[in-house]
Parts: sequence; C-alpha cells; structure tokens
Amino acid sequence: MAADPLFSRFGRSFPAGAVLFREGEPGAVMYVLRTGRVRIERRFPTGDRTLAVLGPGEFFGEMAILNSRPRTATAIAVEAVETLEIDGRTFEAMVVGTTEIAVRLIRKLSARLDSANSFIETLLERDPRLKVLKGFVRVADEFGVSRPDGVFLPLQPGDLASELGMAVEDVAVVLERLVKLKVLRQASPEGWTFAGTDALHGFVSEVSRRLRAPEEAAPQAAPES
Repeated sequence: MAADPLFSRFGRSFPAGAVLFREGEPGAVMYVLRTGRVRIERRFPTGDRTLAVLGPGEFFGEMAILNSRPRTATAIAVEAVETLEIDGRTFEAMVVGTTEIAVRLIRKLSARLDSANSFIETLLERDPRLKVLKGFVRVADEFGVSRPDGVFLPLQPGDLASELGMAVEDVAVVLERLVKLKVLRQASPEGWTFAGTDALHGFVSEVSRRLRAPEEAAPQAAPES
C-alpha cells in the first residue's frame, strides 16, 4: 500500500479499536476503506448499537462534508485498517473528475433517500402492529448483515421503539409474535436473524393486505333519499 501514490497522498492507518470519529463531532473529512473493517455505531437510549460493519471499498463519513453537519454516528476500527482520508475540496474534485465515484455516491444517497421516504411512511402508519413491522424491515434493509444462517440485524426493541415513538412493551410484543411465527429468530440478546429481506417484505405485504381487507369489505352507507 505504501507504494501507492494515492495512499501516499491521502492514506492514514488506524490500529484495531481506534475511533475514526465520534457521533456529534464536526466532520471535515470522509474515508474510503482500503483494508480492514470499520464498525459504525449509533447512540440509542438503550445504549450504543452497531448499525453496520464496512469492508474494503466502502466509503463513509461523507455526509458531514456534504451538509456541514455533525457526525450522525461513530466509526471504530474493528481491526487494523488503512483508509484514504479525503477533505471536502478533494472529494468535490474526485466526484467531478471520476465518473465511478460520482455514480457510487449517487446510488448511496439515493438509497438513503429511499430509506427516509420509507421512514416517513412508517411513522404515518396507524396500525401499531404494521408500524413495528415496517419499522423493522426499513432498518433491516439498511443495516442487515448477511451470515451463513441468514441475515442478522443488531437491534433491540428499545432501539426500534425510540425510532418509532412507541412504548418498548408494544414493540416487544410484536417482535415476540414474529418469533412464534418463525418469521424472526432471536439469535442472541444483541439482535435478530431472519431468512432475508425479500421474505420480510413479502410478510409485511401479506399482513398489510389482511389488515386492510375488512376496511375494503365494509358495506357502503346507503345514500340519503
């Protein structure tokens, strides 16, 4: 890596356990991960939770230099890592001059916009059961981690309740019901495992259809004579 002129100019190494940046701090640079893995954490009322574990080729921290706002999460080196540390001016030049970087950024920002729209739809859901389901699927789409036994989501009922503005007990009841139905499996106290996000989306669509059916079947009031 040291012979790479790009790494020689922008490269920075971090040992395992090092904090690249913390939630709430101002951010002047973004990172492109060359080697190793980085864990992205966010603070919830129930404690710090892992949102994602990123590997080589991923970039992160770009929102702080795009919108000049504080960091929305904390980045920690899972193992020794090598990154490219890029400031706002350099990033802008790279986007203008390199089509691949621009396309990857557009795709990532588009995914985040889809997630934001989905979040708004979830918050507007009136049925609490469906609200929990949609909230879980939204987070799973963004932060689910593929593993040999399925997709793992490091999420606690309290985290989801805080995001949805619901009571923890109400969220826990729905998640426990999903375990009984074998839609989810609580792999550990740290989170849940499921077959895949496609299966979750299909389940939510079916539940939504069944809940809406009585409304659609309700007889219309006779017009006044």
